[in-house]
Amino acid sequence: MSTRSTDDQFWDPQQYAENARFVSDLGMSVVELLAPQPGERILDLGCGDGALTVKLQALGCNVLGVDASVSMVEAARKLGLDARVMDGRALPFQSEFDAVFSNAALHWMPDPEAVIVGVWRALKPGGRFVGEFGGHGNVAKIVSTQQQVLTEHGFSAENPWFFPRPEEYQQLLETQGFRVLSIQLVPRPTRLPGDISGWLRTFGHQFLEHLRQSDRDSVLSAAVGRLRPQLCDATGAWYADYVRLRFHAVRPA
Repeated sequence: MSTRSTDDQFWDPQQYAENARFVSDLGMSVVELLAPQPGERILDLGCGDGALTVKLQALGCNVLGVDASVSMVEAARKLGLDARVMDGRALPFQSEFDAVFSNAALHWMPDPEAVIVGVWRALKPGGRFVGEFGGHGNVAKIVSTQQQVLTEHGFSAENPWFFPRPEEYQQLLETQGFRVLSIQLVPRPTRLPGDISGWLRTFGHQFLEHLRQSDRDSVLSAAVGRLRPQLCDATGAWYADYVRLRFHAVRPA
C-alpha cells in the first residue's frame, strides 16, 4: 500500500496478493477499533488493492479509497470501489469524512506532519482518525541485514520507512489538535506465505531497484541466507519481525 508518489515504490497487485495478503487479513483488528457505522463517510488512506476497503463498504459505509499506486487503484476499482490515485501528503478534502482509516500505509510517508494536516482538514469536527502502521522496531532484523548486505556489496542502503515511537506520533497528532484516545506498539511476528525473498521483492523494492539483475540476485541470496537463522523456524516457516503502531485519535467537535 502506498501513499507517496507512484515513482517511489513499484506495486504489482498480483505479487502483492501472493506475498502480502496477510497485511489486509490482519487489518480487521483495526477495522474493529474504527467501529464503522452504516452510512458513515470514510476515507481509506492508502487503500492498496481495496481488500479492506471493500469490507468497510460491505458494512454499509460510504467509502473512498485513495492510494498513490496507479496499479493498486486499478485493482481496487475492479472490486467496484470508488478509488482514486492520490498522494497522501496532499489530501484536498475539507470537512468531508466522519472517519479516516489507514492500514499499513502511513510508514510509507516521509512527511507525517503534512499527512496529519491533510487528515485533520478532511475530517468533520468530531471525526476520528484510526490506523495501524509500522512502529519503532518494525522489521528491524530485515532492515539491518539488508543494509549490511548492500553495504558489503558496495551499495547505499537508507531505510525508506517512517517507524515512529508511540510518544513521537502522539506528539505529532496532538500538535495538530487531535485528542489521542489510544496509541500503542503491537509486536506481531507474522508468518510469511513463502521465504523472505518474496517479502523483499514486494516491500523492499527501494533497496533493490538501482541494482543490476545479477547484483540484485546476489544481494537477495545473501540476505536470505543471513536472515534464515533469525526468522526461519525448524519447520521451514518464515516470519517477518513486525511491530505495529495502532492508534485512535479524534478531531474535537
